[in-house]
Amino acid sequence: MTIVVERDEPGASAVAALGRLGSVGVAAAASLGAGAIHAAAIGVHSEHRAAAVTFAAVATVQLGWGLLALGRPGRLLVVAGALANLAALVGFALAKTTGLAAIDGLEEAEAVQTADGLAAGLAAVAVLGAVAHLWSRRRGDPLAHTPILTGATALAVAAMALPAMVSAGTHTHAQGAGGHAHLAADEAEEHAEPAVVPPKPYDPALPIDLGGVEGVTPQQQAAAENLLAATILALPRWSDPAVAEAAGYVSIGDGFLGHEHYLHAGNMVDGVVLDPSRPESLVYDTSVTPKRLVAAMYMLNPGDTLDDVPELGGQLTQWHVHDNLCFVGPRVAGLTDAAGACPPGQRKGPETPMIHVWITPHPCGPFAALEGIAGGTVPEGEEVLCDHVHG
Repeated sequence: MTIVVERDEPGASAVAALGRLGSVGVAAAASLGAGAIHAAAIGVHSEHRAAAVTFAAVATVQLGWGLLALGRPGRLLVVAGALANLAALVGFALAKTTGLAAIDGLEEAEAVQTADGLAAGLAAVAVLGAVAHLWSRRRGDPLAHTPILTGATALAVAAMALPAMVSAGTHTHAQGAGGHAHLAADEAEEHAEPAVVPPKPYDPALPIDLGGVEGVTPQQQAAAENLLAATILALPRWSDPAVAEAAGYVSIGDGFLGHEHYLHAGNMVDGVVLDPSRPESLVYDTSVTPKRLVAAMYMLNPGDTLDDVPELGGQLTQWHVHDNLCFVGPRVAGLTDAAGACPPGQRKGPETPMIHVWITPHPCGPFAALEGIAGGTVPEGEEVLCDHVHG
């Protein structure tokens, strides 16, 4: 007698094996799909470290649980999977309604898009599948009785991640008031206008970026950034006013205005300009105790005028002169009269062009002049510079 043994095709056996897991098999497949979508979104949010780490963590949990659930779907593991995917759903709801204030890059609410919508849907399927599995542990899981159909359903659920993973490359997310879009490189080249990078506030503790100002050439931006970086590195050697005085700097006695200038007579006539190792003047903030070094004030050579200022940072920088100060020795004693003259016994200060370079944040940017009387006079026809975008 011949016995005929029917063998399932290898593919059908694999589908059936998945289907025999019943509801938890569908839940595991859905969690794997959601995790894959979140993994694809990591690179899209790479400019925001906190957001990228969040997506990586969610992807790791969903993928890890999906793989474990396919092997040993114990009760505690299934409960953990349901809670993990439920947490992902809650995070999705908050991100789309109020934003996640604690996570940089996700702090503003966004519209639902293909990728995140499918990820949320798969997470919901994972939760429902896990709950159904727990509910049916005593009564039997009806989905396990149709292994081929259930396995095929699980595979179809996981396959839903594919279009979402592709869509994640064109995901748009908000940033600030205007927002910006992340596009796949090929699509950006073909369809998108050149991106305008939002200007970044100046923070000496971070990499310097003075971009985003219309009319400033790359060469001008680089020159301004280089001077600023060199000043930040070199100037702190004079943080202690006593050290500055020992090096030859003398206060002009204007600390009552909130900022005190120390001048170095030798550096003012040495023919060297814009040298962070030999600044003509140091500026200290006297509103705090002890007074704090906040800027260098570079000066041109005696006899130079505003027509002689070097090309530096274009519209990022502005030089000024003081044409109304009267001195007694090295100290400011007062202002000139209506005729531009100083009282007897006082001399008028030189009208040498100068520029501040701040090593601390300033509301009007890193090259701002002081305000009021201490601000000086800018070139005729120009308005006093206040670089709010880098302030």
